[in-house]
Amino acid sequence: MASKEGPVCQIFSFQDWKASPDPILELPVQYLTHTPSPIVIDNGSFQTRAGWAAPGAELDPPRLLFKSVAARSRGAARSETQIGNDIPNLEPLRWLLKSQFDRNVVVNFEIQELIFDYVFTHLGITSEGSVDHPIVLTEAPCNPLHCRQMMSELLFECYSVPYVSYGVDSLYSFYHNNNQRKLQSPHTGIILSSGYHCSHILPVINGRLDAVNCKRVNVAGSQAASYLQRLLQLKYPGHLAAITLSRMEELLHEHSYTAVDYHEELEKWRSPEFYEREVHRMQLPFSSKVPGGCVSVEERQERRAQQLRRLQEINARRREEKLQQDQERLDRLLAVQELLEDGLLDQFHKSLVELNMDSAEELQSYINKLQLAVEQGRQKLLHSDGAEGKAEVSELEQPMDETDGVALMDSDFPEDSLPEKPANVVQPVFNMAEYHQLFVGTERLRCPEILFQPSLTGEEQMGLMETLQYVLARYTPEQQEALVSNVFLTGGNMQYPGMKERVERELLAMRPFQSQFKVTMASCPALDAWHGARGWALEHPPGAVSEGWISRQDYEEKGGEYLSEHCASNAFVPMKIAKPARPAEPPVTMQASTEGPAAITMVTTDPTPSSSTSAVADVTMVTT
Repeated sequence: MASKEGPVCQIFSFQDWKASPDPILELPVQYLTHTPSPIVIDNGSFQTRAGWAAPGAELDPPRLLFKSVAARSRGAARSETQIGNDIPNLEPLRWLLKSQFDRNVVVNFEIQELIFDYVFTHLGITSEGSVDHPIVLTEAPCNPLHCRQMMSELLFECYSVPYVSYGVDSLYSFYHNNNQRKLQSPHTGIILSSGYHCSHILPVINGRLDAVNCKRVNVAGSQAASYLQRLLQLKYPGHLAAITLSRMEELLHEHSYTAVDYHEELEKWRSPEFYEREVHRMQLPFSSKVPGGCVSVEERQERRAQQLRRLQEINARRREEKLQQDQERLDRLLAVQELLEDGLLDQFHKSLVELNMDSAEELQSYINKLQLAVEQGRQKLLHSDGAEGKAEVSELEQPMDETDGVALMDSDFPEDSLPEKPANVVQPVFNMAEYHQLFVGTERLRCPEILFQPSLTGEEQMGLMETLQYVLARYTPEQQEALVSNVFLTGGNMQYPGMKERVERELLAMRPFQSQFKVTMASCPALDAWHGARGWALEHPPGAVSEGWISRQDYEEKGGEYLSEHCASNAFVPMKIAKPARPAEPPVTMQASTEGPAAITMVTTDPTPSSSTSAVADVTMVTT
């Protein structure tokens, strides 16, 4: 029989990544031609990515990549605001962090302006009062018109940019991957995008976003990180301060996975062997020094010598204090005795009453006792140094416990002696390293599962696949076949291992028997949006005839809400606002005067509802 090997423990350490400040780059000369190179900014709710759209650099990563947060203390100047990578550690400043986003929509344009200042400065743009480069900027699907108006106003009025183009990050990633796969355009498919604050279902029909049927799920990476933090803080209440949000994000990115079958995977975790093999032990920082641990002989002797010296100082100080008290009491009694010798009997008897004494004999007895005590105290002070020094030498020559020095305390002060500890007590072995470990087991799959089951966190909304089924049901069977033939997964929250297999399994259960579908994961879910925006900017340079660009003239003529549509942009959807029907009025007949050559009679009939939601009134003009 083969011998069974014990499970191998997997112990990991938190990286606790610290950001380093971004350098201020120099603007390349080739980007300052007669047609300046566009600046591509992926304005994400978790990270901001910025770089140049220049020919010959198609494979270069973005020049800047930082978290979309700003930290400024209350009352601090604008110049003292820290942006992105200027903040080395987010946790001490977590309560000061501010973002320009509410969910995935930009609402705080003061912070957005600081983000733009940071981007333009670190890209090397030094022009005064303007940015002479076109801007390609990502925005949320179905972005509100007011938010686009404020963004256009900021870019055109504050930075005087020549052109602006808006696009959806998921659509840029979709077209970038479709071009890499050499798919024939126009593209049709459905995008499952999950970012930091929310997830989206985006159907694309013949190369254009079907904005009417787009849906949003308010569950994404930030909710998963908060859920993991809550689970571990309930599990380890002794390490609340160490279970930070940054570490939970690291756990999600590096140690979590998506279960293909959630309930079946949970059943596997019931097995002790499976648990020991798959649990990830996260080692927290700790100090290996344990109070009362093993120390060397030299350290023990040094501690004993220090304790003996401390006890000698305490004894000497107490002797001095007692001698001083006895001397003061003796002087007072001698002063009372002098009253008797001077013949001041009234004052003498009054002083005896104050001292609670009855006669001169009792006073003399107290004086004799105090004189003897004062003399003995002075003798002890004179001989204390030599005697205690000999005692220290004799005590150090033989082994003793740390508490043996208490015997040097005077018997006059038993109430102030140090508490004694039992000697040679065998303390239990305590593994400090294991105490500072977080055992991350089922949490590895429970947190990504909220994307499919938001009810795990108490959210009353559909999961991602239920929303996908709802969106598909709004199309004809032929359109559904076309959409599911290109199911595209993108976004930073889609990078869990097993995500593609889980979506395929859900689609297999959702679609009719023997129907075909294809699920594709983005080549780089976090960066493909920026690469797609750069590719689009290179293929469609700004100009008067190029679609997708908004010029300053367009902004001034058509307003900040204007959107020039292109293959990766939002679509303008006219909203039909129903007007309330007016109450029915009785027929009114107005007859004109017959004095003129012609009389006109207007007859108004009762309003009858038409196919639209508004009421229509029939008006008949009769000429008499």
